[in-house]
Amino acid sequence: MATAFKNNVTRWLDSQKVSYTAYTYDYDAGVHSAVEVAAAIGLPPEQVFKTLVALADEVRRKPMLVLVPGAETLDLRIFAKAANAKKVKMATHEQAEALTGLQTGGISALALVNKGFDVYLDDRALGFAQIAVSAGQRGANILLAVQDLAKLVHARTVHLRA
Repeated sequence: MATAFKNNVTRWLDSQKVSYTAYTYDYDAGVHSAVEVAAAIGLPPEQVFKTLVALADEVRRKPMLVLVPGAETLDLRIFAKAANAKKVKMATHEQAEALTGLQTGGISALALVNKGFDVYLDDRALGFAQIAVSAGQRGANILLAVQDLAKLVHARTVHLRA
């Protein structure tokens, strides 16, 4: 359900004069996966993107945020090639929370702008005018234009399927 929800992400989007719709859902009632979130906010699962935290094996490489359609899994080999990394692994829940300062289920590239992450956006997002992503906390999503999202978070669009 669209709401008048406000947090740091929505205030920042307002300051950037970016149009968006905020949605809230009951995370505590068991709405956790991006597919469940899509159902809760009334969007198709392929239009709700989850944010994953990935780590390259190279020591000096920044942590990476990867935005993929909610129902999809990230093929690490394909992503490593797209990110020009030798090998990539998923951060554990604990690592993801420690690196981002956000709880899993609420990790958002919009909440982490200028925090040292390389951001990658699955090119399937380009099939939509708008996609929904986490608003930086559990129980809240933001629907915004794909082009605005990519520009705001400095995302590199990549092809993440064989």
